[in-house]
This record gives sequence, C-alpha cells and structure tokens, in this order.
Amino acid sequence: MTDRFFQAQPDKQDMRDAYCDALLAAAEQNERVLSLNCDLSGSLGTGRFCAQFPERSFNLGIMEANACSMAAGLSVTGYVPFVHSFAVFSSRRMADQIFLSCAYAGLNVKIIGGDAGVSAAVNGGTHMAFEDLGVLRSIVGLRLFEPTDNVMVKALIPQLATQYGVDYIRMPRRSVVKIYDEGERFTPGEAKLLREGSDVTIIASGVLVSEALLAANALAETGIEARVLDCFTIQPLDTKCVVESARTTGCVVTAENHNIIGGLGSAVAEALGEFAPVPMERVGVKNAFGEVGSQNYLMDRFNLRAKDICGAARRVIARKNER
Repeated sequence: MTDRFFQAQPDKQDMRDAYCDALLAAAEQNERVLSLNCDLSGSLGTGRFCAQFPERSFNLGIMEANACSMAAGLSVTGYVPFVHSFAVFSSRRMADQIFLSCAYAGLNVKIIGGDAGVSAAVNGGTHMAFEDLGVLRSIVGLRLFEPTDNVMVKALIPQLATQYGVDYIRMPRRSVVKIYDEGERFTPGEAKLLREGSDVTIIASGVLVSEALLAANALAETGIEARVLDCFTIQPLDTKCVVESARTTGCVVTAENHNIIGGLGSAVAEALGEFAPVPMERVGVKNAFGEVGSQNYLMDRFNLRAKDICGAARRVIARKNER
C-alpha cells in the first residue's frame, strides 16, 4: 500500500518507453514474441524493438483491421503477436477482427491501445478513446487491462506474453504519476489495495488512480477515511475485492479515464447490483465526445480531478447515512 499521504510525482520515463522495455524483456524470454505496428512505431515507442528485432517486427501501415487478422494468423502458427495502434483504432476499427479472428477462434493475441482517453490530448476528439472498454468488454474471454504506471507496465507485459489468450491493454504514451515501488508484483484479475479506509471505497484505474489517492488525502483532512483500490484489470473484474470493499465501507465511487458508460464504473455497478447494492457514484466522462486540449485542460474539462472524486465521495456517504 502507499504511504498515508500520497504525493504525486510524475515518472521521468514516458510510459511508451517503459512499455518497449517490457516488450523487449518479453521477447528476450520468448523468441516467438512479435511486434505488429500500424505506422506508429515512433508514436507508440516500439522503434527500439524494431531495431533490435527487425525480423520480428512488421509495419502493416494504416490498416488496423488487417493487422489484427494477420496477428490471428501468426498466433495459429505459435507466435505471440503484439499489435499496436491508437486506442480508437485498436478497439473500434479492430472490433470485428478481435471478436471473430481472435476471441471466437480461441487464439493468443495481445492488442495495445495507445493514447487512451484524455491522454490523446491535442490529437482531439477523433483520436480520443472514451469508449474502447465499452466496445470490447462484452467480447467473450477478452481480458482488458489499464496499467497504472511504468512499474506495472514492466511487470505486467512479460506476464501477459506467457499467458495464452486475447488481451487488450489501454495506456497513455507520455509520462504518468509513479504509484508503485520497483519490484511490486501484479496478478491479472486481482485489484491492488492502495489505502485502507472505512467510510467510502474509491475504485480507480489508469491515470485516475493518482487522483483517487490525492482525493483520499483531502478527505482524510476532513475526517473521512477512504479505501482506495486500483482495478487495473477491468475484465475480469476482481468482484470479490470490490464486493468485500463495498460491504466494509457501505458506499463506492469509481474513477476512470473513460466514458462512465461501459467501462470500469459499469463493471463495478453490475457486480454491486448483483452482490452488494450500496450507494455509488461514477467519476468519468459523462457520455461526451473528446476535444482538442492539453491533458491537464481535459482532466479539468471532464471533471476527472481529485476534487471531483471528493465531491462524489461526500455525496455517496450522505446517501449511505440516509438509509
């Protein structure tokens, strides 16, 4: 778990560079790991992989659906292909190929969605994936991940390379706030408890994890103790941890860099609706399209800040106390 009072410190390394480190580590362990790019090796940080393993790197151009189909074919022959594009293309444009060629066929393909949510920044609404999890979450057997920081990326990617199945990993390209210490271990499908608390549970993913911890700091100063979970695996959700936390605190706030429809908030609401109905609020993009701006501007524009999580926490606590 983190220190009681969290201080947000951006990592000096971009997440795309940490990702390439992780992919290189996976490739050194397994000669069948491949990189498939869609004209974005520079943008998504896989250029070093292409330089070190040119015979295991393929540029498919701006043809994401074809890249996904090719990855499926390579998987049939025993390779472990990682397909790279921006999240809008890795989800919406590849959706049918992910469903039919990969998941339905029971193959082993890893799909990277870069520039997820507001991290697309000045690329604007056409390139800002607020719906990628919603598009893909209903596909049978597909695992969905959102790494929180570089430590997690470097630990998680080599693991996924050894685990058979279809995985979608959404992530920013640029620097993110450091959450975990070197050497931390992560188990796909298991949430990380970052802070104990008895008054409200905050369940966050991706860049909203640091905001959740800052919110917990602010709430503590007013006498509210928030439990904070990092649900870096959105599917399958760690239902046991979510339900136990909801029962412990009696109310829940979710926080995500995604539309509140179809992502983490929806997954948590479904679990609580079945097993532990409690007051709940969702912090995320309120069913809107993206727009051009810096990530900081967009975090404010779409109410994805610690103060927004604090407000949601106070509202669910009030509803809990009315019951």
